[in-house]
Amino acid sequence: MSKDKQFVTEITPQSEDFSRWYIDVIKKAELMDYSPVRGCIVFRPDGYELWELCQRELDAKFKETGHRNAYFPLLIPESFFQKEKEHVEGFNPELPFVTEAGGELLEEKLAIRPTSETMFGHMYSKWIQSYRDLPLLINQWANVIRWEKRTLPFMRTSEFLWQEGHTAHETEEEARQETMQMLEIYREFVENFLAIPVITGQKTPSEKFAGAMDTFSIEAMMKDGRAVQAGTSHYLGTNFAKAFDIKFLDRENTQQFVHTTSWGVSTRLIGALIMVHGDDRGLALPPKVAPTQVIMIPIGPPKTRDAVIGRTDELFKELKKAGVRVKVDDRADQSPGWKFNEYEMRGVPVRLELGPRDMENGVCVLVSRVSGEKRVVSQDNLVTEVNQMLQEIHDQMFENAKQFRDDNFLSVDTLDELKADMEVKRGFYLAGWCGSNACEHTVKEETGATSRNIPFEPKQTKSNCLVCGEDAQHTVVFARAY
Repeated sequence: MSKDKQFVTEITPQSEDFSRWYIDVIKKAELMDYSPVRGCIVFRPDGYELWELCQRELDAKFKETGHRNAYFPLLIPESFFQKEKEHVEGFNPELPFVTEAGGELLEEKLAIRPTSETMFGHMYSKWIQSYRDLPLLINQWANVIRWEKRTLPFMRTSEFLWQEGHTAHETEEEARQETMQMLEIYREFVENFLAIPVITGQKTPSEKFAGAMDTFSIEAMMKDGRAVQAGTSHYLGTNFAKAFDIKFLDRENTQQFVHTTSWGVSTRLIGALIMVHGDDRGLALPPKVAPTQVIMIPIGPPKTRDAVIGRTDELFKELKKAGVRVKVDDRADQSPGWKFNEYEMRGVPVRLELGPRDMENGVCVLVSRVSGEKRVVSQDNLVTEVNQMLQEIHDQMFENAKQFRDDNFLSVDTLDELKADMEVKRGFYLAGWCGSNACEHTVKEETGATSRNIPFEPKQTKSNCLVCGEDAQHTVVFARAY
């Protein structure tokens, strides 16, 4: 093996050990590093920039729909969690507390934010007095702490970054409309920005958010067949309004409780896009979220170096002016072959090569990270050609991921069939469910699979429960999950 390709041996093949492949890639691509605190990671610049680009895109979508950003405290009084019984039971195992400050024990323990429904509820009870104060549409970008027993960088860490929206409404109808609007924003973002196909549906009662009336999710399939909950939107009803006394005078001058929602996505999306699109060469980043969309590599003998680099810089300015995220690697101490492999591993969507012969002919070479296609294009039409290739790469990545999901999305009728299939193939399984917690629990105990959601548009409708054989109330997607 040549020196240029030696780095590939540092990445475990997906087929050999998918989890090891994942860790190899995110460390080799310098997306993160482990911190000295258990379960916490450091986002390195390339990893954090992925989140910044997600944040920028989502933030614009939130503001288009009337939401505004605010920031709420990291520390939450323990008593707040006691006000909504189901909520505190759901989060208790993961709650870390501050018990001492300034050398003295605190009168009341302070939880480090696992989510902010309670703090929003407390403040909303002060801010909302009349129907004129509604709807109240607030989002915050924040960090949260959930003391996870088993962690995996980006996918499940003790501290992670996210956004959480919390809204209050006059009526159930308005709140439910908000819940579904935000779910659709997430679906559109994950599919059209991250090129990840998702299944949209409702969580079963046992899988819904603690304290919610209804939870809805988008579920994505990783290349090892496991599921990732890529985003959730919750209709909370009046549960938190009653717990925190969030009342308003309605249009008939009568006191009413508000109807609330909450919704969020997190840095888990970074892990998902790596697991959905990556391959044995490393990362493969969707163009819209790639920190560098085009890497320009001048090539040729030393005697032509200055001229080639000069023209490369001119084309660089053209692309940058057109809004393309572009970089030049003109280092003389690394060979072109090394650079090709390096930026493939880092997932840069397009490589642009320019040599002395290309300069003579007024062309350059574009190479797709996904297909490997080499395309000779005119320098005069470079911006158009680059943007076209970027869009083609996005479309191809989405279709590749969708085809993989479809190929690994199976249908079963019985628990025995599910167990047998999962022994040989990991993926999503569509099955009937009678609606009982007992049957759902049996599936989890015997297969390790959980109900992901009740899809809005299932591929087919099941008539019998896979466990008890009784009439199915729902058609459900089951899968093992991160």
